[in-house]
Amino acid sequence: MLIDLHTHTYPSSDDSFVGIDDLIDRARELGLDGICLTDHDFFWDPNRVCELSRKHDFLLIAGSEINTDMGHVIVFGLDRYIFGLHKPGFLWEEVDRKGGVVIAAHPYRRRFLEDPGRDPVIRAGMLERASEDEFFRHCVAIEGINGRGTDVQNRFSQDLSEMLGHRMTGGSDAHRAEQMGTAATRFDQKITDLEDLISELKAGRFHAELLRSPTPAAGGNS
Repeated sequence: MLIDLHTHTYPSSDDSFVGIDDLIDRARELGLDGICLTDHDFFWDPNRVCELSRKHDFLLIAGSEINTDMGHVIVFGLDRYIFGLHKPGFLWEEVDRKGGVVIAAHPYRRRFLEDPGRDPVIRAGMLERASEDEFFRHCVAIEGINGRGTDVQNRFSQDLSEMLGHRMTGGSDAHRAEQMGTAATRFDQKITDLEDLISELKAGRFHAELLRSPTPAAGGNS
């Protein structure tokens, strides 16, 4: 199954320009089997997600992109935002308590500078420092293909994933309908709900897929 693990909708993410119905319609047109709703620091009402899934006859799974002090993560398994989730240590505890999972979103941010990174020695130093960051060791996977990142940025994420021994996911990080269809995650087993998704992520039965050349974000890093 091909699922986009990283999407944003308006108004749940105030920097998104696409409504949920339009996002789902676009995903279906592109041949995706499902999408995950990962709005910024926002948790969808499960009943609303089920209602939308039935309406469109399409797999929807709710997660959230949490902005922490050390970077952004995609979280599955939590059901509400509580104060303290911006602190990585607190977030890990909550996710472990709930049996959820965390994926490092666009990990090149804060850790990779493209211009000095053209120097192989400097880039190697950036990778080494990132690989030693405890932040990533609590993640079940690294987002190796972000649809709004450049090839160079995504390559850094992929090299980091290899250094850490983590598997890679793919997601469009779409904030507009036209940004869908750049990247997704291929699962070996059928996914029918959130529990299936968490189980397969923990089992490592997935890989990132590049669907078309990423379109770098214009005027935003959310």
